[in-house]
Amino acid sequence: MPRGRLITIEGLDGAGKSTLARALAAELSARGEPAELIREPGGVEVSERIRRLLIDPRLPVTPRAEALLYAAARAQLTEQLLEPRLAHGAVLILDRFADSSLAYQGAGRGLGVAQIAHLNDFATGGLEPDRTLLLEIPPAVGRARKRALAEPPDRLEREQEEFFERIAAAYRELALAQPRRIFTLDALAPPQEVLRAALAALAEILPACSPG
Repeated sequence: MPRGRLITIEGLDGAGKSTLARALAAELSARGEPAELIREPGGVEVSERIRRLLIDPRLPVTPRAEALLYAAARAQLTEQLLEPRLAHGAVLILDRFADSSLAYQGAGRGLGVAQIAHLNDFATGGLEPDRTLLLEIPPAVGRARKRALAEPPDRLEREQEEFFERIAAAYRELALAQPRRIFTLDALAPPQEVLRAALAALAEILPACSPG
């Protein structure tokens, strides 16, 4: 059986990652290529419990502990769910993966992108996405979108503007360094345009995404 495909969606909060992930999963299913949608951190019980720790605004989690918790959640998800599903040919869409830690903990927290890359390589056993869709949005616009939802901000969303500027810059650098894997999409475009751009970016690895 051919190995499955791992597609990740990255970007700042408010960029529309979850919206794109749901639309992409629905479109692929309609085209006869069912895809499983997984959030990250999460996806399996251990990782979901770690997620609750990570987003709790009442907990003063240190940067290194934060990075290790994300890596632990990712390690469990990879071994318990991702690798077995991929081995059976599944198409998986992840709302965030290791690139998030490179940007948020490596750059945002100042722990070093290279150091966090080593940590996550260990956590995932070297698993890399077949394609990453990076939704690019100005940090201020993303934050405004989140505020408009009128939901209480989680622990990371309470950070200052400089934190998100560093993350946005890190994402741009990652995309420049890996243009064959990371495709940048304009998150300010209408949702249907974003979906069309995402399908075009996936056409090389998923025949169902090809036009016609």
